[in-house]
Amino acid sequence: MKSKYNNFQKILNIKFKNLDFLKMALTHKSYNPKENYEKLEFLGDRVLGLVISKKLLQLYPNQKEGILDKKLASMVNKNICYEVGKKLKLENFILVGNSKKNQDKAHEKILADSIEALIGAIFLDKGLDTVEKFILKNWNEFIVNSKVLKIDSKTSLQEYSLKRYKLLPIYKLVSNTGPRHNPIFKVSVMLKNTKPIEGIGSSKKNAEQDAASKLLKKLNYELAR
Repeated sequence: MKSKYNNFQKILNIKFKNLDFLKMALTHKSYNPKENYEKLEFLGDRVLGLVISKKLLQLYPNQKEGILDKKLASMVNKNICYEVGKKLKLENFILVGNSKKNQDKAHEKILADSIEALIGAIFLDKGLDTVEKFILKNWNEFIVNSKVLKIDSKTSLQEYSLKRYKLLPIYKLVSNTGPRHNPIFKVSVMLKNTKPIEGIGSSKKNAEQDAASKLLKKLNYELAR
């Protein structure tokens, strides 16, 4: 087990003074209901938001708060954390209970949550400077892409619907199929005067985005503004 943690520290290029922080960051509650990554995840989420917010203010000192907020949301969500987790091969190091093995071990949410917990662990063990370097290194491509911000499809459809009908879009879960570790969600969305349009995705949220995107295209609504 020690060699496993050593290997992961080499990937991170970070040597922990207190290995217990790293162990906890990599422990799912199904493996240990009492000592797991949930509290570190809570901390890491806040640290990630702080570091990215600071960087955005440096990059875009004249940008309006609303745009900065959307840029921030596009970089600290679970999807981005999941991408970082995959890049660090995090699924090879997370400790999960027997009921989760070969099912949810590499699941999107577990990887994303553990990345936030890892950030919390690095912060507690090495301080703000080290965790800031870690975040900026692993989020660099997303920070670069933030220069051209595209409003997500759900937000665009909501803005369109509220402006035109004064009503929110209506989403409905159509089906949830496939194994637990690789589910397929099908969701429909409709506005006041439209027929339901269906979208699919690996999560309900992704399926909603897909459905919203398809409906926007049908409405010939211009996304880039």
